[in-house]
Amino acid sequence: MTSRGTEKLLLSVPEAAEALGVSRSHLYNLIQQGHLPTIRLGCSVRIPKAWLERYIEESVREWQAARDEPR
Repeated sequence: MTSRGTEKLLLSVPEAAEALGVSRSHLYNLIQQGHLPTIRLGCSVRIPKAWLERYIEESVREWQAARDEPR
């Protein structure tokens, strides 16, 4: 939910999973494996939107590098 046109900077795990188009359990696996850092606010786990975007950009770069490697 946004107010007055502002976007959330921190997403809950279900929100981040929806944004990435993956299940919550898959996102928790990415977090546990250290692929995606989180911020803890008390008992709440949040993922900065900027970190999700960075994760996607890095994943695309890795895919492109692997694709461009000579075989």
